Amino acid sequence: MRALIQRVRHANVVVDGETIGEIGQGLLILICAMQGDGEAEADKLAGRIAKLRIFKDEAGKMNRSVTDIGGACLVVSQFTLSADTSRGNRPGFSSAAAPDEGNRLYQYFSGALRGLGLPVENGEFGADMAVSLLNDGPVTIWMDTADRS
Repeated sequence: MRALIQRVRHANVVVDGETIGEIGQGLLILICAMQGDGEAEADKLAGRIAKLRIFKDEAGKMNRSVTDIGGACLVVSQFTLSADTSRGNRPGFSSAAAPDEGNRLYQYFSGALRGLGLPVENGEFGADMAVSLLNDGPVTIWMDTADRS
């Protein structure tokens, strides 16, 4: 699975003019299931993200996790993280999981984060979403369970 993680002061996602997910301080996680991914990859990624020390401690060093600070996660599906830009000017997305499996793993990943004690809000799989955030730092980190990047 691929994820783009942003440390945020706040973030929200809007579908059809309605806010469907919103958090204060925490992580905006854009997530994409790739072909061949399963629950093991979702569990691995959720565990790594929950422990990722990218929040400042008392000394101003990035030494605390979203769990440590009592933050929340806004998880948004984004199949375009699978983009293959190696040929031509139009990216290909054929390495993304099929929509049904992608949605299942997206929901499973969100549940895995909840199982680790994190408050989780979600976007809507497959919807045209407007995502707003105030990136804190800025801190943006790319993760891929298969180390494909």
